[in-house]
Amino acid sequence: MSIGISLYPDNAQDPLALIGQADMAMYRAKAEGRNTFRFFNQNDGLHARESLSLETRMRRGLEKEEFLLYYQPLVSQGKVVSFEALLRWIPTGGNLIGPDKFIPIAEETGLIVPLGAWALRAACRQAKAWQGMGYPGLCIAVNLSVRQFHSPQLLPLIEEVLQKTGLAPECLELELTESMFMDGVAQAIDTLHALKAIGVMLSIDDFGTGYSSLSYLTRFPIDKLKIDQSFIAGLHSNSSDNSIVSAIIAMGRALRMKVVAEGVETDSQRIDLEMMNCDQFQGYLFRRPGPADEVTAWLSEQPR
Repeated sequence: MSIGISLYPDNAQDPLALIGQADMAMYRAKAEGRNTFRFFNQNDGLHARESLSLETRMRRGLEKEEFLLYYQPLVSQGKVVSFEALLRWIPTGGNLIGPDKFIPIAEETGLIVPLGAWALRAACRQAKAWQGMGYPGLCIAVNLSVRQFHSPQLLPLIEEVLQKTGLAPECLELELTESMFMDGVAQAIDTLHALKAIGVMLSIDDFGTGYSSLSYLTRFPIDKLKIDQSFIAGLHSNSSDNSIVSAIIAMGRALRMKVVAEGVETDSQRIDLEMMNCDQFQGYLFRRPGPADEVTAWLSEQPR
């Protein structure tokens, strides 16, 4: 439960104004983790105006094709096996805006649904293009938002995109977060099995930072676990992180899931992870995310 509170007469004296302010405070409670309460302050009003302005600009940006995808490789045994597609925004005449700035607003307003659909189409087209260049087994990973996951249009959209792009279902990986399964576990399981029936791959992103029960993993048709980069960063400095990473890898293998380490930045981290039998790696050690043309040039230099 998220609660927003506005006080009479300190914040306002008009009932409608008070309700509007409480609504703004409620959205801040949601943005700061939910299941909490927040009192209205003047910054909430400023944030609301900024959010409205950003939403308007995003809608125009989607029409003007200002959004693009950056790609970061996933590596196994020294070879690129797939790419993760990451959403970026470059407004006309402006500088690149990272997802941390616009994704939360897109989630709040529902704009994430058409934005996510665009990203899915663009990523699948790019994967098919790379396959045509001589990388037949190269796959693409696309992040799903909570709103997308619960949308009744998700399954028809994926089937349509795969049919139009010609990408094989097993070459599309959908990345989910544990928070998606918190509300309505039974419905989430049905959706996951419906996605598996199409033939796509499913992974849990940022694994280890959510709150879902481990027992659910045996009921979810998940193919891959991606260990959150915060644990990888602490491999050499924190014995607890080392133990957690080792346990996740062992659990994943026992459940016949592949395990990916996110945020790999050093050779020592990679070597430690290989010793733990981690399947795949992703991080700046291999390549930073980049636009398709730069990544294509880099890909041509990599072992096949």
